[in-house]
Amino acid sequence: MGNLNPKRKIVQTEKAPKAIGPYSQGIKLEELGLVFTSGQIPLDPKTGQMVSGSIEIETKQVLENLKGVLEGAGSALTKVIKTTVYLKDIKDFPLMNEVYARYFKENPPARTTIAVADLPKGAKIEIEAVAVV
Repeated sequence: MGNLNPKRKIVQTEKAPKAIGPYSQGIKLEELGLVFTSGQIPLDPKTGQMVSGSIEIETKQVLENLKGVLEGAGSALTKVIKTTVYLKDIKDFPLMNEVYARYFKENPPARTTIAVADLPKGAKIEIEAVAVV
């Protein structure tokens, strides 16, 4: 049945924004070959400032941040098996989906999209992922 208490490795990379609270950018479970990312919002990893504007601009930054965390864990967007997308306004779904589709062209992961009342720092979108390593 495998190790029920796998060793956790904290993922920390400059390719994604630093954690702004008591959490890690991601957790890698090497024995299970999985990485779990924290939700990414549209923060520029170089400046720490929000990249705000259209939902397309914010979605692109979020996915670039997610890509950075995954690469920091030895994974990639092509290895994502599940995402959860949080949208401040469900009306943004079609435009978010267009950008999202560019990042997950073949064999897209399973996905849940949820409309929420608010997101950190006034973001319009947040995405978290589970991927194989």
